[in-house]
Amino acid sequence: MNVSHPAQAEPLAQRLAELRGAAPQRSLDARALAALAANPGCRRRAVLDAAGIDKAAVAQQLGRPAPFGQSPFAIARGNVFEARLKSDGYAALLGPLRRLLGLPPEGGAPPAVPDLLARATPAVRAERTREALAEAAADPEGWTLLDHPMLRLTVAGSQAYLEPDAVVVHGGRCTVVEIKSFPVLDGSADPAKVGAAARQAAVYVLALQETAARLAGREPAAGPYAVDELPGSPALTVLLVCPKDFSNLPTAEAVDVRRELATTRRQLARLTRIEQLLDTLPAGTTFDLAPDSSGAPARPAEELAAAVAAVPAAYSPDCLAACELSFHCRDQARCADSVEQLGRGVRGELGSIRTVAGALAAAEGGRTHETHGTDGTDGTDGPDEAAARLAYAAALRAEALGRPAR
Repeated sequence: MNVSHPAQAEPLAQRLAELRGAAPQRSLDARALAALAANPGCRRRAVLDAAGIDKAAVAQQLGRPAPFGQSPFAIARGNVFEARLKSDGYAALLGPLRRLLGLPPEGGAPPAVPDLLARATPAVRAERTREALAEAAADPEGWTLLDHPMLRLTVAGSQAYLEPDAVVVHGGRCTVVEIKSFPVLDGSADPAKVGAAARQAAVYVLALQETAARLAGREPAAGPYAVDELPGSPALTVLLVCPKDFSNLPTAEAVDVRRELATTRRQLARLTRIEQLLDTLPAGTTFDLAPDSSGAPARPAEELAAAVAAVPAAYSPDCLAACELSFHCRDQARCADSVEQLGRGVRGELGSIRTVAGALAAAEGGRTHETHGTDGTDGTDGPDEAAARLAYAAALRAEALGRPAR
């Protein structure tokens, strides 16, 4: 993973601020990083996220808003559940933690809960969290609960600030605690929601690994499966705390995130450095969404669309569940007749055939001379090989349907 040197950080921050304009900066959270890691080839998302641009507002101004994100009801339910866990000195939360982490039993030593400066700036909070983690890791006998710590993670040369629900430090190591409002019914939860929570928690584990390495005065371990055994290093098992059945009583389960951690580390490492992406943008490019006197973005939609089009996207139907700009990118893929609109699996099978029309022509026995995609890269298979496979598949389909092959 690339790390910016201090001398480079200020010019990069200035360039990103110019892209953002006068609009307020949006923080890059673990949910967004997990989505970015799932599609590391999307330069559009990488640039907009690094600059802290509100992609939902951009999509709204472009006329293609996406119904993306948690519902207000789910957010409210989650806030109520978390407040219930942390009331009365974290009484409801400490029970599952004691059971699963081997912490002192009830009536034993209470956890230390340091002040993490919740009202300070992200940079100040991250430094305070770093100090609290170092202090807690140096005390192998005690245990510490970090409530909403602020972690720092270097992504493609840019800094991201992440805020897990809680981190428990005990015996010189730490464990991420992820609080979710979806229920565990009869001992099982929705696998899709558990998977999403695991991917999000893996980002926090990665940030804690980087923090522990910095505390030890060394670079984070390289490689997707690398594990550091350092003071303050995180466990590769996180605790997922959810409501039990239909009550507000908590239940917790340990979730192994080694697979998600390896995938996230590998995918984030593939991201091109932000500086290289910025160098490809036309001079004067900005995504400024500063409001006018009426509160609406002052930027004309046509200018904003041109700025967005200057950054290549890597659209896939999977984006519809993970990105606010997905409807806009899908419309672009459809207008370009790109095979990306059919999914990454289809895109890979078609090799160098890059349009739906070209694929249909090949299936009907024609020849296609497409050799390059919209991103300028070559396909893995030659056009004749992919066309032959399509023609063969079309003949099999016609035979199955009892139709004469063309």
